[in-house]
Amino acid sequence: MTKIEGKPVLKKRGGARPGTGGAQPGSGRPKFEPTETERKQVEALSGYGLPLDQIAVLVRKGISVDTLTTHFAEELISGKAKANAGVGRTLHQKAMAGDTTAAIWWSKTQMRWSETQKFEHTGRDGGAIAVSSVDLKGLNDAELAQMQALLMKAKGTEE
Repeated sequence: MTKIEGKPVLKKRGGARPGTGGAQPGSGRPKFEPTETERKQVEALSGYGLPLDQIAVLVRKGISVDTLTTHFAEELISGKAKANAGVGRTLHQKAMAGDTTAAIWWSKTQMRWSETQKFEHTGRDGGAIAVSSVDLKGLNDAELAQMQALLMKAKGTEE
């Protein structure tokens, strides 16, 4: 045991010999390098709408989702964007050619149109709805109990 500034410190004994331990040249898994074919594959699969975990399974013999998102981030985004653009183009062309279904869908999603139904409730002859109240303060306990029994009977929850 030695002392540094008055505090005891334990020295480590043994340990790795020089030239041993740690990463060795040529050891471990080789760095992942995507091929151009894999990049095109990931872009297409992303455009088809596959979730990340399923795309990862289809690359090589399967890679992790972390490896997929690290090395194919651009392809994942561009694949989805290209697919959306293609579908949008086709929908637009159909709507412009007179396809009623496409035109309705386009107007609802792109123009924010919606089908709304407005219901107005009115009273007699279109007037206000009449609301009345009953003052029960003048009733005794027996009369209140009788009224409660009648209401329960009308409601179908007789005791």
